[in-house]
Amino acid sequence: MFLPWNKVAYLRSDERVELQNRLLRKFFRHQLPYSPHYRQLFEQHQLKFEDIKTVDDLQRVPFTSKADLAPTEDDRAKPRTFILQPDEHLIKHHAAKSTLLKIVWGKITKQDVKTKLEREYKPVHMHFTTGRTALPTPFVYSSRDLELLKETGQRLFEVGGFTKELRALNGFPYSPHLAFWLAYYAMVTVGMTSLATGGGKVMGTQKITDAMERLKINLATFIPGYCYHLLREAVKQQRDFSDLKFLVFGGERVSDGLRQKVREMTEQLKAREVQIYATYALTEAKTAWLQCSETTGYHLYPDLEYIEVIDKDGNRLPDGSPGEIVYTALDWRGSVVVRYRTGDLCKGIEFGPCPVCRKTVPRIIADIQRSSDVKEFHLTKIKGELVNLNEFYPLLSGIKDIEEWQVIIKKHNDDPNDLDEIDVLIAPKQGVDFVSLKAYVEKQVQNAVFVSAKVKQEKMEKLLEQMGMETELKEKRIVDARPKV
Repeated sequence: MFLPWNKVAYLRSDERVELQNRLLRKFFRHQLPYSPHYRQLFEQHQLKFEDIKTVDDLQRVPFTSKADLAPTEDDRAKPRTFILQPDEHLIKHHAAKSTLLKIVWGKITKQDVKTKLEREYKPVHMHFTTGRTALPTPFVYSSRDLELLKETGQRLFEVGGFTKELRALNGFPYSPHLAFWLAYYAMVTVGMTSLATGGGKVMGTQKITDAMERLKINLATFIPGYCYHLLREAVKQQRDFSDLKFLVFGGERVSDGLRQKVREMTEQLKAREVQIYATYALTEAKTAWLQCSETTGYHLYPDLEYIEVIDKDGNRLPDGSPGEIVYTALDWRGSVVVRYRTGDLCKGIEFGPCPVCRKTVPRIIADIQRSSDVKEFHLTKIKGELVNLNEFYPLLSGIKDIEEWQVIIKKHNDDPNDLDEIDVLIAPKQGVDFVSLKAYVEKQVQNAVFVSAKVKQEKMEKLLEQMGMETELKEKRIVDARPKV
């Protein structure tokens, strides 16, 4: 049903381009017309689906943005328009001729057609974006999509070199979100002995720690901030994680400083030479991509998507150039997007054989940032200042004397008309002089983010509670507490 990964992973560049052009033509002719949104979009711009024949032709298609997808109070049904919804009229006009001829000649019955359509298009599962909008955006999967989700889970684990002999633990929060379900299906499909914990909010840190030790876990998947918290508790309890070989992180950036702090703790837990891999995932892409080593980029699936990089004006950039990631589906059903502006900024896409695993698939260079995390702050009465919140993660997570941290953005005296202020709350490691650490952190923030921040000491217990480490789907690292006006 899907192309064999062991062939796709090693295609020559000309073979990859030919494959993507062929899949693109097929998708635009026979699948995308079933999308209400894209039918309307193409009509508005006087485009025909059959006009898009190559990946270069994609540049004629207008971008899709988060605003197009996200439901609003006035229009909660917007996400439904991105679901492929074939009916009899559309099938007659857009289905492949070979399929139509089989129906005409009676080679397949009406019941066969109905069963096939239900499997391929009927929504049976959904995920939601974690949301920077007021309302979460649903993305639906058909039965065929779930098989493809399992396939990409297998691919992701193959890229990491994870085999069925490993004992695995899924530490992602249990919820209708991509991270938990992709990890779940990957472990089950590969055939690992695995435990899906549901994360700290469901199973609790203590029981997850117990399971890591008693089951002699080799591979664990976590949100990095929560993993750091769990490992810290395990170190206090002098646990034995000596069987741990791989940590796979998702949901947050993984800085070199955080890797080093995590590695130091795993060594204290008797786990030697643990490999720490990061993933890049999009709810809108319905899957995730993994590094094959700590130094390589995220290995893509060229038979399932086409990724381009654009500048701030929307112009496609040459290979290897830094810019915004734009995603186009090539073989999904359910909810699909094409030329979707992710808002994620990368340093470029690498081509040619991977220096570690030798796969020839394109690779997004690691260390991706969210452009939507660049906000304007009124730090003076004269003009606003753009502040890149992404910089707080690698900076504060990498300072070895900080146990935990949180950034609070607020208004001076809670006055909506007054100046913005940034508080950095930190819990220092035991024995660290806070006065010296405060001066160091304030200087580092000024150099990295180009704004002044007030560094304040907070008790660990209170800080963990404020972040929702044990209660929230994802800990609240950066909180914008400014009143709405």
